[in-house]
Amino acid sequence: MKCIIDTGWASLSKYGEELCGDNVEVLKTPDYVVAVLADGLGSGVKANILSKMTAKIIVTMLDKGASLEEVVETITNTLPVCQKRNLAYSTFTIIQVKTDGEAYIVQFDNPSIFYLHRGKVQQPCFEEVEICGKRIKESRFQLDPGDSLVAVSDGVIHAGIGQVLNLGWQWENVAEYLERISPAESSAADIAQGLVTACDQLYARQPGDDATVLSLRFRKPKTMTLVVGPPRNTEDDPKIVEAIMAESGRRVVCGGTTSLIVSRHLGEKIEVDLSRLDPELPPTGKIKGIDLVTEGIITLTKVLEKLKDKSHLAAYGKTNGADELVKLLLESDAIRFIVGRAINPAHQNPELPLNLNLKMQVVTEITEVLQRLGKQVTVEYY
Repeated sequence: MKCIIDTGWASLSKYGEELCGDNVEVLKTPDYVVAVLADGLGSGVKANILSKMTAKIIVTMLDKGASLEEVVETITNTLPVCQKRNLAYSTFTIIQVKTDGEAYIVQFDNPSIFYLHRGKVQQPCFEEVEICGKRIKESRFQLDPGDSLVAVSDGVIHAGIGQVLNLGWQWENVAEYLERISPAESSAADIAQGLVTACDQLYARQPGDDATVLSLRFRKPKTMTLVVGPPRNTEDDPKIVEAIMAESGRRVVCGGTTSLIVSRHLGEKIEVDLSRLDPELPPTGKIKGIDLVTEGIITLTKVLEKLKDKSHLAAYGKTNGADELVKLLLESDAIRFIVGRAINPAHQNPELPLNLNLKMQVVTEITEVLQRLGKQVTVEYY
């Protein structure tokens, strides 16, 4: 399976401003990802509008096959220059990463990008070219699985200036901090949020400038297989167990009967986890070799609710089985559902809520939500 390009970004607005003067635009295609971080001059509404225009123009033109020269020329002719300081109203960093790992970086007046390779930060070698009177830096190099690219606006480099730090957070200091917060299992979003949180602390919660972090991580896909319900025919029981145990990534079993089938064929006991009881959901269980064991339709219905409520996508805890399953789903790139068609007589009680009668519909809706989030999802029925 091809490597994927994981993306994430986070921002701080200048203290007293409602809008951030930086903007990020990301374009994802089957073959590559283009991400742009634009930093508007100044702060507030004007900077926000100009940086958003810059990022949008760049992504749209590159998507249509325009050359770098055409992109820079369009931005130069579209956006004004500050007459007092003779500065462009928006600077930018462009990152293009292909699924084979080829990286192309373009920078105009933004801090130099951070290239994390084998846990250590390197500074790519840039060549300067002049386009429409502007000095543009370009770099091309090959990424290895596990490598990350981190672009920042100058509010990150200036974090703490005149407050916690006399000269601000220098590039080398940021690089050192990135090495500490970027273990192999970190997502691009984790890296971006971790760096922005540190900036906020250096600014004593009152940022003196807009600060934005854009992170891309080139990594192998995280996979997960989830078995829901027993097969219609009992002779298929060994097949679903073989299927889930063949998964090299995360393994999840949903449903009491299903977990009994898996434990029996594996020769392992089910242990009920009573350490985190929730009045709304049955407890989770443990089977050796399985990452998560939950109850079936009630838990899946709660998972669907949490996925639809986008506030859970930014920050989610692990207080019950549904929370834990949501976390695993959001962390996975390729998800395989194995759905048993056996009918649970308890779910045919007309006095039960309608959503308990519709296991197939719940799985279908979860699949649709995950696909909208960019996950690769397959569903098999037994």
